[in-house]
Amino acid sequence: MKTKILILATAFIFLLPARAACQGMPTYDNTNFISLVKQLIESGKQTAQMIKSVKFLKDAKEAIEKVSSVVEQLRAVEEIGQNNQRLINVMQNDLQDILNSPYIKPDTVSRVVESFDAIVQNSLDTVDFIDEVLSSDYLKMSDAERAEILKAKEQESKQMVSNITTKTKRYRDIISFRKMQDKVNNRETEY
Repeated sequence: MKTKILILATAFIFLLPARAACQGMPTYDNTNFISLVKQLIESGKQTAQMIKSVKFLKDAKEAIEKVSSVVEQLRAVEEIGQNNQRLINVMQNDLQDILNSPYIKPDTVSRVVESFDAIVQNSLDTVDFIDEVLSSDYLKMSDAERAEILKAKEQESKQMVSNITTKTKRYRDIISFRKMQDKVNNRETEY
C-alpha cells in the first residue's frame, strides 16, 4: 500500500506542472525572465539618458533666451544712442541756424529754446534711466522685463527724434515764409 501511494505521489508530482499549465497557472522560464530584466535595465538607461537630454535642451533653451534678451536690450540701447546722436546733431546744426536767422523774432527765440531744451532734458533723463536699469538689478527684474522697458524707452526716443524733426521743419518753414514775405514787402515797384 505504501508503495502504491509513493508511486501515485511521484506520478502526481510529475504531472502537476503539465496540469498546472493547462489550468492557467503560470510557468516560469528563466530565459524569458532574464531577457525581461535586461530589457527593463536597458529601458531605464534610455529613460535616464532622455531625462539628461531634456534637461540639457531646457538649459540650452534658457541660455538662448537669455542671449536673445541681451541682444534685444543691446539693440534697444544702440537705437536710443543713435536717436540721441540725431538730437545732438539737430541741436548743433539746425537749431543754431534757426536761432541765428534774422527772421526769428526775439520772443520766438525763447520759445524755440524752451521746446528744444525740454526734448534734450527728456533725452538725458532717458539715458540716466537706462544706465540705472542696466547697471543694477533695478527691483530684481528679469531680462525679459528689462528688455521690455528698454523697448519702451526706445519708442520714446524715436518719438523725441520725430518731435524735434517736426519742430525743426516747422521753424524752417516759418523762416522760409518770413523770408518770402520780406522779399514781397520790400520789392521795388517800377510803374
